[in-house]
Amino acid sequence: MLLRTDAADRAVSPTGPPEPRVPAGPSPRRRPPRVLLGLSVVVAALAALPLVWLVVRVVDADPERVLALLARDRTVVLAVNSGLLVACVAGGCLVLGLLTATLLARVRLPRPGLWWVLAALPLAVPSYLLAFAVLAVRPDARGLVPLVVVLVLACTPYVTLPAAAALRAADTGPEDAARTLGRGPVGAFCRVTLPQALPAALAGTLLAALYTLSDFGAPALLRYESFTWAVQAAYEGTIDRTGAAVTAMVLAVLTLLLVLAERVARRRWTRARATTAVQRAGPVRLGPAGTALAVTGLGSVAAITLLGPPAALVGRIVAAGGVDVDWLRLLAAARSTLLLAGGAALLAVLMALPVGVLAARYRSRTVAAVESTAYLGQGLPGVVVGLSLVFFSLTAVPWLYQTAPVLVFAYAVLFLPKALGATRSAVERVPVEAEEVSRTLGRSASATWWTVTVRQAWPGVAAGGLLVMVTAMKELPATLMLRPTGVDTLATQLWAQTSMGSYGAAAPAALALLLLACVPAALLVRAGTERPGETRGS
Repeated sequence: MLLRTDAADRAVSPTGPPEPRVPAGPSPRRRPPRVLLGLSVVVAALAALPLVWLVVRVVDADPERVLALLARDRTVVLAVNSGLLVACVAGGCLVLGLLTATLLARVRLPRPGLWWVLAALPLAVPSYLLAFAVLAVRPDARGLVPLVVVLVLACTPYVTLPAAAALRAADTGPEDAARTLGRGPVGAFCRVTLPQALPAALAGTLLAALYTLSDFGAPALLRYESFTWAVQAAYEGTIDRTGAAVTAMVLAVLTLLLVLAERVARRRWTRARATTAVQRAGPVRLGPAGTALAVTGLGSVAAITLLGPPAALVGRIVAAGGVDVDWLRLLAAARSTLLLAGGAALLAVLMALPVGVLAARYRSRTVAAVESTAYLGQGLPGVVVGLSLVFFSLTAVPWLYQTAPVLVFAYAVLFLPKALGATRSAVERVPVEAEEVSRTLGRSASATWWTVTVRQAWPGVAAGGLLVMVTAMKELPATLMLRPTGVDTLATQLWAQTSMGSYGAAAPAALALLLLACVPAALLVRAGTERPGETRGS
């Protein structure tokens, strides 16, 4: 999401497969090398492993028991609660995201690059950290309303970034024509230009809905019964593993349906961008009062989202008269967080490379199937992947249960789509002609790969790895299920304290997590906002 904001597709590609674009060089009918295809198939099989194992677990259960679990009142209540939450958060993100995107793309603001950074940085703030800040200020905050506020603040960038990029690329010729026919500037913009950004905004809204449906920490802290909380509770609080598996399966099906809906919306957005003309208007001036109002609105949202959590944490520490910090334990948790997230980023990049190169350079039904399977992690919540790998490791490889390799693998499966989207986009931007010239000069295929393709594509690939690292740092449910015995990350340490109501004691871990996650996120945003006003056609 943070790789680039100079084009609409770069704002979304790390979270979903880009729409097919045939590169200029190789023919779509050319067969890929067997080694590349074989490695890609292995990666796709690994990505599908958690879902396949969960399906096997449910199929092996007593059919009557499964049907009874599906038809019970609690399943219906969880479905209604989750649906209501998703609808409220999606609506809030769509409205706030379009407003923010309009200000970023169409209004002349002081220091425009700063506002792009502030609009994107909330993606580095875990939703449960925002929920923790709410509880630190109001310990009695519970239920749907505070949870919707938290998730809207956390998920709005999913809508803002692609919508702002789409508005930058929108054809303003019809808007000018509407002005000449008597419509005012606001009416012409809302009636003519804004609909051009709606496909991008809807695609981002579906991503926000997907995040909401799969989120665990914020609903658990604010005591709102959703599917993710129910799966975690069934796993930890009872010995009913079949009930946990069936609930997780329902959650996986719902998230995969949202993924399909997001891909349909993004396909419409891609077609709309392909037919967009090149007549574009520069940002407008609102005057001193209008500019002040716009800056105040953007600054307020950024302050609540980015400064609110640390301010609330510091306030809890001051109110408690200071907190005795176990520095050794805190440093150990920070070290574990960095090592596990760094290992996940490296593994995800290594897994993404063969599939990304295959998808960028070859076109066939086999390639499309392999790539789509590799993106399954996008539709699997952390609680589902964690539960699946618990079952798998206990049954197939019990000596690996609750070890670091299983947790790193879970991170890599969950966030492989982010690395894969970045890798495919980076390789697609390497001119095929440059590779062919290198081969005609006598270099081997491997030498061409290292001296031409890797040299030009590595910044995008590395950015995908950083994105995986940022996301893995704040992953909570899979970490709670799979972390090695005696090992804490900053996320689990924060969770352990907040689950007992010790908000002051949890503040140091929360601050450390916020600082660690914001450093690589700031690097990504800085790289992506160097040229926020540029656009690129497909």
